[in-house]
Amino acid sequence: MKRELEEVRIPRETEARERARAVVLSAFAERETVPRPSHWPRIAAIAVALAALGAATLSSSGRAVLHELREAVGVKRAQPALFSLPAPGRLLVSSDAGVWVVEQDGSKRLLGDYREASWSPFGRFVVAARENELAALERDGDVRWTLARPGVRSPRWTGTDVDTRIAYVDRTGLRVVAGDGTGDILLVPGFRGAIAWKPGRPFTLAYASSSRVTVRDVEAGQVLWRSRVRPAAAPIQLEWSRGGARVLAATPRSLRVYDSDGGTPLDAGPGMDRIESAALAATGQAVAFVQVGDRLSSLWTIPRIRPDANAARRLFSGPAGFGQVSWAPSGEWLVLSWPDADQWVFVRADGRGVRAAGNLSEQFRSRSLPRIEGWCCAR
Repeated sequence: MKRELEEVRIPRETEARERARAVVLSAFAERETVPRPSHWPRIAAIAVALAALGAATLSSSGRAVLHELREAVGVKRAQPALFSLPAPGRLLVSSDAGVWVVEQDGSKRLLGDYREASWSPFGRFVVAARENELAALERDGDVRWTLARPGVRSPRWTGTDVDTRIAYVDRTGLRVVAGDGTGDILLVPGFRGAIAWKPGRPFTLAYASSSRVTVRDVEAGQVLWRSRVRPAAAPIQLEWSRGGARVLAATPRSLRVYDSDGGTPLDAGPGMDRIESAALAATGQAVAFVQVGDRLSSLWTIPRIRPDANAARRLFSGPAGFGQVSWAPSGEWLVLSWPDADQWVFVRADGRGVRAAGNLSEQFRSRSLPRIEGWCCAR
C-alpha cells in the first residue's frame, strides 16, 4: 500500500481531493483480522494518513480536503443515538452531568452529580464518588448511605450476597469500608495507584504503585504475593476475571496477566506501542487492548491466553485517538470509545460485526465523550 501511494500523481486538485478522501475512508473502515506472534504488534500503518495529509498541504483546496478528513473520522453508518446495546446487560456511564445507568433497550437514568462510579458485585447497587464524598446508591439513584472523605476517587465494590467491601482512594491513601458504610479503615497510607478486587470472598485486593503489583488478603492482613512490572512504570489498569482466576495489569508499554497465585501466563513487553486501555474478559481467557499511534489507532484481542503462545488479532482500526475498551458480560462484544468521533463502537469479539452510536456527548449532557465505567450483568 505504501509503495502504491508513493507512485500516485495528482494532476488536478479536485481529483487529488477525491483520492485522498477515498484512501482515508478505506483506512479507518478496515477491520481485517491479523494474527500476530507473541512479541506483539507495532502499529506501522500510518503511511495512509500521512499520504492523505501530504495531499492536503498542496493548496487551499488541499486545506479543504484536510477539513473534510477531520469530519470523516468515525464509523460512517453510525446510529445518530444510542438506541440499544448489542448484548444483554447494562452500562454504567459517567459524564460532565454525572453518573448514568443505561439499560439494554437504550433507556437511561441520571443517578446524580458524581464524577465516577462502579457496580456492586451483582449489579444491584452502585458505589459513586464526588470530590469529598463516597456514596452507595440504588440503581434508580436513591442514596443508601454516604461517607465524607477528602478527594475521593476509584471506588470499587466486591463480596457476596450477604457480606461486601468497598475499596477507594482519598488524600490519606487506600481505604476499605464495609458495604453498609461502617468500619472504614486506612489500609495503605499515601497510596495513589490503581486498585481491583478479586470477586467474592475472601476479600482479596490487588493494588499497584510505582512498578509493583501487590495482592493482599484484606481480612487476614496478609500479602499473598508481589510482582514487579516491566518496564518500570506504574500500571494504569488492574482488572480481575469474573471468577477470580486471573488479574490483568496494564502499563502504557506492557501487558501482563497473572494467575491467582502470581504466575504469568501472559507477559507482553516491554517495548509495545503506547497502550491507551486494556480489558480482561470475564472468563480470564482473553484480553483486549487499544494501541494509539500518531495517526492510527487499533483495537486488538488475544482470544486465547496461553503461556506457550499468545497471538494478537486486530479487530478494528481508524485515524485519530481511540479511548477505553470494555467487554460485554457475555464476552461476545467489546465497546470501544472514539472521542474524536463522539462515538462508541461496538465490535464483535470474533471480528465479524461492527455497530456504532454517535452524538453521545449531547445525549449525556457532556462537553466530552462520556466514560464507560462498567458493562454489567448479562442476567
